Amino acid sequence: MLFITNIFVALFAYMIDKRFGEFTFIKHPVILMGDLITFFEKKLYSDSILRGFFLVLCVLGVIGFVSYVLEIYLAHFNFYIHFIIDAVIASIFIAHRMLKDSVKEIIFLETIEEKREAVSMLVSRDTKDLSESDIYKAAIETYAENLSDGVIAPLFYLIVFGLPGIIIYKAINTMDSMIGYKNERYEKFGKVAARLDDIANFIPARITALLIVLLYQKKFDLSYLKTAKLHESPNAGYPISAMAQVLDLQLGGDTSYFGKIKKKPFFGDGKSTISKTDLKQMLSLSF
Repeated sequence: MLFITNIFVALFAYMIDKRFGEFTFIKHPVILMGDLITFFEKKLYSDSILRGFFLVLCVLGVIGFVSYVLEIYLAHFNFYIHFIIDAVIASIFIAHRMLKDSVKEIIFLETIEEKREAVSMLVSRDTKDLSESDIYKAAIETYAENLSDGVIAPLFYLIVFGLPGIIIYKAINTMDSMIGYKNERYEKFGKVAARLDDIANFIPARITALLIVLLYQKKFDLSYLKTAKLHESPNAGYPISAMAQVLDLQLGGDTSYFGKIKKKPFFGDGKSTISKTDLKQMLSLSF
């Protein structure tokens, strides 16, 4: 019964996000999570895997406790009120409307400089020298990858574990986005956070890829698996390869980060020159 209820809460939360997007009149809980992570980082930071493990433990302990206390409190309300509040809170942790609007904005910008600026807000790669085709490619790749992190994974954990599940997932995802980097400061300290995020996204990334194929191609076609495993991330290659397959594109390839070219594999066997039409097609067929 609880599982069925969670499914309907997830559907309602998804519809709320699709209709209203971000609630700009409140401070987003992810910002509060970021503040908490920063607090523990200042207290615990050392070039050590163990210290990073303690940060993960502290952050998840605090957020897990708060989320379960919140759910216990909400359980005292009438079933329908509880249902609605759960859905509204859960919708805050789903980022589909914001993701789609951010990518769609690129279509309507006139100059390449404006498009580079817009896509720079969505990706970590260098954007100042991107061609128009590269801009559209970056937008499609980030949309596909974030469908998993920002939409399917939160909904998956909401369905399986209820409201605490989606909140704890976002905490894991936020830790990875803040300290899960392979650089001098976080190579060791952020390793546990990064690995935990990989584990948390393992199933949702594969569900996302399958949904992309089923919803776009309307048939069971696993051709994307040929290139999905080539990505350095154990998860990101799946939705990106699936999107490349259904749009008949070649995504990926060498990319510049912080002034250095990073060798990356290609995903998909389609055309390498990507147009505005391809971006429009993706958005027209989106979830």
